[in-house]
Amino acid sequence: MDRRQRPDSMAPGAMEMGILAIIAIFLFGANRIPQLARSLGRAKGEFQKGIDEASEMAAIEDMDRGGMTEEAASEQE
Repeated sequence: MDRRQRPDSMAPGAMEMGILAIIAIFLFGANRIPQLARSLGRAKGEFQKGIDEASEMAAIEDMDRGGMTEEAASEQE
């Protein structure tokens, strides 16, 4: 389905993205946009790394408890 046929879709289209790009250029200047994009990319990467580490730690803790939740493991003891 086309995005225009679904009024409940909140995804930004090309026009909205273009307007946001123009506003960003006015606010930050054309020279700082690449620097800001790199910073945002690095921040996203660090955030994703933290999420992955937390998920890995949670999976390890689950395996240590035999796949049970903390409550079920404490009730079994």
